[in-house]
Amino acid sequence: MFNCYSKKIAPYVKTELELAANASKAGNIELEFQYLENAHVLGQASTYWHIKVHVLMMFWAVRNLKLKEIIGQVFRIVGASTKTVFGLVPQGNTGGTNVNPFKSMPIKPEHQLIIKKAKSNV
Repeated sequence: MFNCYSKKIAPYVKTELELAANASKAGNIELEFQYLENAHVLGQASTYWHIKVHVLMMFWAVRNLKLKEIIGQVFRIVGASTKTVFGLVPQGNTGGTNVNPFKSMPIKPEHQLIIKKAKSNV
């Protein structure tokens, strides 16, 4: 089920997801989505994490009655399910409907280090 990258990136994605859950509990929906975006950037090279984060983004949209985001996340879930395994993901894309789903974006330096470490054989 998990490839090597998925296993290595899991703790970092899970940390962002925990931070998102904490922000949700505190009622800070903007901060919650920022953490989901971070999880997306870190996990998008893993089919499992890529799909999971988009599903969580869709749940966020449903809870917050964001119709455009719901529709966009359904589209992105299909894309993540069919394209990630082939490496067809735009690097650094944050995953929300506020950005083009095909646009590559700069990756924060701290995320670059984590991704590089997870992709290494060490």
